[in-house]
Formats: sequence, C-alpha cells, structure tokens
Amino acid sequence: MPTRPPSRCAEPGCRELTTEGRCDEHKRRPWAGRDDKAARYDGISSGEWRALKARIARRDHDTCYLCGAEPDPDDPDAETYVLDHKTPVAEGGSARDLDNLGLLCPSCDRVKSAAEAERGRQRYLARRRGITPP
Repeated sequence: MPTRPPSRCAEPGCRELTTEGRCDEHKRRPWAGRDDKAARYDGISSGEWRALKARIARRDHDTCYLCGAEPDPDDPDAETYVLDHKTPVAEGGSARDLDNLGLLCPSCDRVKSAAEAERGRQRYLARRRGITPP
C-alpha cells in the first residue's frame, strides 16, 4: 500500500516530520477538553443512579412531574420514564438533591431536553462572542 512522504507537522513552529498531519506531540486527542461525565455528576455511578430512580419513582408514585402522566402497566412496549434533573446540573442544579430529581415521561423528556440543548447552545455561542449570558 503506498504511503505519502513525510511532511512537517501542521502545528505552527513544529519541524517534526510526520505522515499523519500532526506529530505525536501535537496530535489532538479525541474528546480533549470535554468534561468527563463522572466529574459532572459528582461521581454518581450507574448503580447509584438506578437506586435514585427507584427512590424517586416510589416518592412520586411513578408519575411524570411535568404532565402528571402515569405509565400504562398493561403496555409492555411502553417507553420507560427517565430520571431527570429539574434544574440541569449545567445551570446550577444539584446532582444529588432529591428535590431536584423527578421522573419524566418520554414526550416531556424530549421537549425538555430540546429546550435545555437550545439554552446550552445559546450559552456556548455567547461565550464564543465574549458575551456574559443572562
């Protein structure tokens, strides 16, 4: 299989020869700069998350905290309710506070998640422009 001849690293000022665009020292790492999920959620494990969901389900009697819908026990194909942060962690909500956790039905989860994603996108764009978001 033919290979291209080595060329200088794409990093400005680096004279290292490479065949991949950037040398090993300047190669970009996947997901570099992204926070890791465990740190974002204060180290909540999947087992702890399942236990919290069971506890909140008992407390709220398996109802959606936004619309009050209950899952249909006779429908085995019904989507399960998800455990949700009422105030997102990214917006200052507590990851473990039981008052900040509730169950969402699939339709409310889709709507709320889309709204949160848009707010996150607006914060990102504001930071890029150097504007402090409200």
